[in-house]
Amino acid sequence: MTALWTLYKRETGQYFGTPAAYVAAIVFLLISGYFFATPLFIVNQASIQSYIDTAPLLMTFFIPALTMRLFAEEFKTGTAEVLLSMPLRDWQIITAKLLAALTVAGAAIALTLIYPLTVGMFGTLDWRAAVCAYAGLMLTALMLCSAGLFASVISRSQIIGFIVGFLLVFGFYVVGKISSFVPPWFASFTDFMGLDLHLDNLARGVIDSRDLMYFLSVSGFFIFLTQAALWNERLD
Repeated sequence: MTALWTLYKRETGQYFGTPAAYVAAIVFLLISGYFFATPLFIVNQASIQSYIDTAPLLMTFFIPALTMRLFAEEFKTGTAEVLLSMPLRDWQIITAKLLAALTVAGAAIALTLIYPLTVGMFGTLDWRAAVCAYAGLMLTALMLCSAGLFASVISRSQIIGFIVGFLLVFGFYVVGKISSFVPPWFASFTDFMGLDLHLDNLARGVIDSRDLMYFLSVSGFFIFLTQAALWNERLD
């Protein structure tokens, strides 16, 4: 646990020691703030639903921008060889990097808590639904960070890591929106694989074990792929 904590501090320090994380977070907050404020001040609709609806799309850009450097930069600078030669388990390296990215993503999401607080001041807010919606956003962040981590470990540059990560996470975003264009027997599968169905359920305050298993199982799948890729790097 000491090694894990040291690695975690190293990774988070690299995030907060460079402007990239701040720029990505500021862009995320500005765009999400626009989508929240538009119905509130123009349509006079006190709701966080517009933010919840657009947050997954914003995260498909924001999360890959956070995760693209996690392994790709290590390989580019040659520090990966030093890291892999240290007496560390692969799961410690992967967990530290994943938690660091999730910390930054969680901090950005936490800053948007001003939205439900504002709605609570101007109107009536379903706090149970709001809490479940934010839990859904954190689960989404976990899933997308896991996919971005895998994209970074199979890349040798941050740009490639971002592109591969974006394609992976955008696939989960868009697959849930094509059910009307596929045969009915296949529509249930695309709905289940997409983010919309599971996040919408949580945003309504509905806690379903199938939604939780979706986020956790997909996250676990990408973590497994990351560990397999890292093990392959050790063999090489």
